[in-house]
Amino acid sequence: MPENCFHCGQTIDKERISFDEKVFCCTGCKSVYEILNLNNLGDFYELNKRSGIRPDDGNNTQFDYLDTPEIFDKVTNFSEGNTSLVNFKIPVIHCSSCIWLLESLHTLNKNINYSQVNFTRKTVQISFNHHELKLSELAKFLTDLGYKPVINLETADQKEERFDRSLILKLAVAGFAFGNGMFFSYPEYAEQLMGTTDMWMEKYKHLFRFIMFFLATPVVFYSAWGYFESAWYGLKNKVVNIDVPIVLGIIMLYGRSIYEILTDYGPGYFDTLCGLLFFMLMGKIFQKRTYSALSYDRDYKSFYPIAVTKVDFNGKQQNILLSDLKIGDRIMVRNQEIIPVDAILINGEGNIDNSFITGESASIQKKPGDKIFAGGKQVGSLLELEVIKTVNQSYLTQLWNKEAFKKHETGLDTLTNKISKYFTFIILGITLIAGIYWGQHDFEKMFQVVAAILIIACPCALALSAPFTFGHVMRILGRNEFYVKDTLTIEKLSKINTLVFDKTGTITHNKEAKITYEGQEIPEQDLKNIKTLVKNSNHPLSKALYDYIEMDDEYFPVTQYTETAGKGYEAEVRGTKYKVGSAKLAGGTPVNLETAVYVNKNGELLGKFIFKNEYRQNLKSLFGKLRDYRVHILSGDNASEEQPLKEIIPQYTGMAFSQTPEDKLNYIKHLQDQNERVAMLGDGLNDAGALKQSNVGIAVADDTHSFTPSSDVIMAGGRLSSLDHYLNYAKDSMVIVKMTFAISFFYNIIGLSFAVTGNMSPLFAAIIMPISSISVVIFTSVATWWRSTKYFKLIKN
Repeated sequence: MPENCFHCGQTIDKERISFDEKVFCCTGCKSVYEILNLNNLGDFYELNKRSGIRPDDGNNTQFDYLDTPEIFDKVTNFSEGNTSLVNFKIPVIHCSSCIWLLESLHTLNKNINYSQVNFTRKTVQISFNHHELKLSELAKFLTDLGYKPVINLETADQKEERFDRSLILKLAVAGFAFGNGMFFSYPEYAEQLMGTTDMWMEKYKHLFRFIMFFLATPVVFYSAWGYFESAWYGLKNKVVNIDVPIVLGIIMLYGRSIYEILTDYGPGYFDTLCGLLFFMLMGKIFQKRTYSALSYDRDYKSFYPIAVTKVDFNGKQQNILLSDLKIGDRIMVRNQEIIPVDAILINGEGNIDNSFITGESASIQKKPGDKIFAGGKQVGSLLELEVIKTVNQSYLTQLWNKEAFKKHETGLDTLTNKISKYFTFIILGITLIAGIYWGQHDFEKMFQVVAAILIIACPCALALSAPFTFGHVMRILGRNEFYVKDTLTIEKLSKINTLVFDKTGTITHNKEAKITYEGQEIPEQDLKNIKTLVKNSNHPLSKALYDYIEMDDEYFPVTQYTETAGKGYEAEVRGTKYKVGSAKLAGGTPVNLETAVYVNKNGELLGKFIFKNEYRQNLKSLFGKLRDYRVHILSGDNASEEQPLKEIIPQYTGMAFSQTPEDKLNYIKHLQDQNERVAMLGDGLNDAGALKQSNVGIAVADDTHSFTPSSDVIMAGGRLSSLDHYLNYAKDSMVIVKMTFAISFFYNIIGLSFAVTGNMSPLFAAIIMPISSISVVIFTSVATWWRSTKYFKLIKN
């Protein structure tokens, strides 16, 4: 059986470290365990077993730029005397143990005064002594514990968090008025039901009625104001949305109530009006409970670093804010660093990984004088670049500023609004006909009939149907790692008939590759030497090859090590000289459309390790279940994987390779021009335009808290094989909404038949109207849970 690390819970594949009768997957996890125990924080593991985070093994100087005064001032929230206050974004916060540990930092470092976690926002606020503990040291300290802070332009922008509390306040006002209104109206209701007269009640009933009027007035003109605005917005756009009949019902209830208390006809329906608005506002709040911890609308600031190293003509280096860069400035970019602006390569050998921008997984070699676009990552030696465009003018920023990113959803074209358009005209028609009839036969009764019709027909249950149903669906989908941005997305998802998949990182694993070896058989000693050698390189292929070679983790001295960016490296291990890298370096013959690492021993070519994309599990089964959809595959890579893809997806509709971000966006637009409703699944910034252009953009992320492009849905990569379950559940949710509409219509038809014939008083209409709303809430809660067991029980198994 595979062992799991005591600290982080990850499976121990390679390195196994025993300490204190426990096993760990790396020295980082062991070190964190030791630190916690030395500081009497062993309760961390009691709160949640294996809840730790594996520490990052990056370089120790990655946060040095934070100590530059300008950058320090931009990142920190407060700094005076010895104390500074900083908010760090830490996406890996996931449980009570994380909160407990991060709020116990002061016990681990005496220069930390206090720390406070905002679990929803995945942030920690830390107060520290900046004279004794540098900001860079604080960031490194958190990284060593496994909680590496994310610091970029977006997190550095000190924007005040604005939480809209107005809806909560409106609900509180409606709830206060509802509760107190029921209290003041109860004696009169009881008196009417019992058929008795109370002298005390007769004396104070006018006071109680006016108190209820004063309680209901702010509910109508403050709590319900959003419904008035929405109805007006719809009418301005020539759409009769669901809020139009609701507003008519509110006006009728309020107006009729005022009429009754002024004429001493009755107590009115202020309590019922406040109760209805209270429940409707609860539904609206439930609808807005989306996942604020996830970011669906992101821009280039989430991707760019906050600072860069500027070099003057004398060679002096200086860390400056990215926003301060000017055209003509020279900057340094180190190994594994992002290139933040469009620039010309001055010195160094560029080996640019553009996979996040173009989708092309292979690195591109650059020589002095070549242009390098922003967003690429340098893999290799240090580069000196000359800025030719500022950050706001670069290619990456222009990609985000495309028209597709400015698309605005009005929310007017929903099923609820389509039905309400006809519903409103039908109710107004029935009211008019009934009013004319009763005006000719019993003028006094006409007002009672008209009031009863508008009250009983108020589409409150209709308005609650979609928010409560979709609210439950969003919560259930979120539990199964399919995070939906809003309720409108679920409705759009149910209408999708075309699926477009990005290849790299979406249907393939980002960090895994299928490796095969061709060539002479390599002796065990040479394999051990090669594994030692590749451990010295940070290149992704070297890391993959290190994991692929199944040998014990023995490390031998490496001498005469030389790495040539974009080509490979050579060195001597235990008296044998090896060259590992490109065909040119190792003396092999390159093959078109093939990614391979060649190995040369003492001047003789041994063979090559061929890398192919590792596809996610159960893809063939998934695509077999998606027969009702037209499936397209897009990739920034070359066509080397075309044949394997055709075997996995025999019923594909379209397949295109070497696609730029603009090509992908235009591909989606072309499908939409053919009246296809498109869902795009992608993972990288190169998919951002296509995700935004599509009817539903689904960002596939192996870590749902890491950077994902702007999208409607964030989906865990490990759940991709269950995509059909999510799509089917979205369709089922629409069926549930239609069934709740049927319940609402049933109540309306029965009620209207009594109201039109004059057999229902406005009072009785106001009493039974909430019953339909309560029925809808109960039904949708049970129905969404019951349907979810069909799909997500299967997923968990």
